[in-house]
Amino acid sequence: MNAEIIAVGSELLLGQIANTNAQFLSQHLAEIGINVYYHTVVGDNSRRLLDVVKEAEKRADLLIFTGGLGPTKDDLTKEAIGSHIGRPLVYNEEALKSIESYFIKTKRPMTPNNKKQALVMEGSTVLPNDHGMAPGMMVKGEKNLYMLLPGPPREMQPMFIDYAKPQLLNLLEKVEKIESRVLRFFGIGESALETEVEDLLLAQQNPTIAPLAGDGEVTLRITAKHESEETALQMIQETEDEVLRRVGEYFYGYNDTTIARELVGRLKETNQTIAAAESLTGGLFQSEITAVPGASAIFNGGVVCYSNEVKEKLVQVKKETITVHGAISKECAIELAENVRRQFDADFGISFTGVAGPDEAEGHPPGTVWLGLACKDKAPKAFKLELAGSRTGIRKRTVKFGCHYLLAEFANDK
Repeated sequence: MNAEIIAVGSELLLGQIANTNAQFLSQHLAEIGINVYYHTVVGDNSRRLLDVVKEAEKRADLLIFTGGLGPTKDDLTKEAIGSHIGRPLVYNEEALKSIESYFIKTKRPMTPNNKKQALVMEGSTVLPNDHGMAPGMMVKGEKNLYMLLPGPPREMQPMFIDYAKPQLLNLLEKVEKIESRVLRFFGIGESALETEVEDLLLAQQNPTIAPLAGDGEVTLRITAKHESEETALQMIQETEDEVLRRVGEYFYGYNDTTIARELVGRLKETNQTIAAAESLTGGLFQSEITAVPGASAIFNGGVVCYSNEVKEKLVQVKKETITVHGAISKECAIELAENVRRQFDADFGISFTGVAGPDEAEGHPPGTVWLGLACKDKAPKAFKLELAGSRTGIRKRTVKFGCHYLLAEFANDK
């Protein structure tokens, strides 16, 4: 069974609210093996809604509508669909009693248009609304199945889970599980990663592999479909193993994790601590680390040393270092990392110094970054980055590179 989700409401097109209903429904439909190939949004207009419906009927077995079941004149979904498939609207007595009871209970006058919410298509399977007034409904047309759900998520979600989803399961001859796993990579670009797994992408059928770039990172979503959840997960694992054999050095975690969260977890596992000295990142690294629950176990403290005077006074960078090499230099980055590690008695010290832009500094163009890394019983290191993009983007990617290089230290120790 293939489905199309059609969200009805001009407020969605105006950007007043986000279409979270489509995301929710797609996730739950995937769990029972119903493919969703299209999300459509249309305003409160009968003609345009019918245009969308006619197109959707050509490409989907199941049409799921959200929104447009309320009491006002712009709530027109069931009227439009009922007219289109030749199903008159009739009052559902149970829904009508529930609506009347609500107004009696709240001691509010019930305006005539509220009765409209109790209308359903004749012959439809009514989906009760335990969290609102307008019921949903399912009805079989000549070739397609139509499902109408309310727009508010607090009403739509429980209605779908408690009533609509069981109805769909009864209709399906067999239920295929769709399982997905997201692999997260840092330090490799989307095009470079795609080149490494290009043959897998070209040959994909089941599982499928979908690359996605965003905010300095790349992800690969591996999705498999099978009647057996265990088999689907095994299919994913086999594909993951092949992907990581090629680009595993850039892999840092799964699904919704962040590189900062993975770093905190690794430090907690090894019972090690970290301190930071930040110039161009202005405390962003420390903010990302301390946003992770449990960070107090691994983060000793840090310094935002934006000016050269603060670098000298608080982090004890030699004046000579800045005079000879500049604040944006390998030498300065290493001193910052080593000194902050000692000052805060941490296992690791990390530093960030450079040019976020938009102007040059010390003759260096925006995006020039030096990252220092100090560790007990090891020689300090410095990494030069040459980044492009906005001031904010450069700072964010610098922080992620810091986490990336620190995680690499753990990998090198294995």
